[in-house]
Amino acid sequence: MSLFAAAWYSHLLNLIVLGLGGLLLLIVLIQRGKGGGLAGAFGGAGGSSPFGSRAADQFVKVTLWLAGVWVLVIMIHVKIVKFDVGESANKPVDTSTR
Repeated sequence: MSLFAAAWYSHLLNLIVLGLGGLLLLIVLIQRGKGGGLAGAFGGAGGSSPFGSRAADQFVKVTLWLAGVWVLVIMIHVKIVKFDVGESANKPVDTSTR
């Protein structure tokens, strides 16, 4: 089996998963902690939000939707890779080139 046995759309989905994961990471890092966490323990500004108090509700909604899309894309990616690997395993090996 070749290293690049998966189809091109499998690689595209891999890039989409990585991009969504990066966006999810940034959205989570922007949010204000509910209990202060480590920011409050070390004297940081854990209680203030740079986007106002109403923005916290929107960040939670965006985070939940983005996490749902991320999980859905990962599930689709797993199904595509399992199908590609199964199809390549069923192909006969060409022994005439030896």
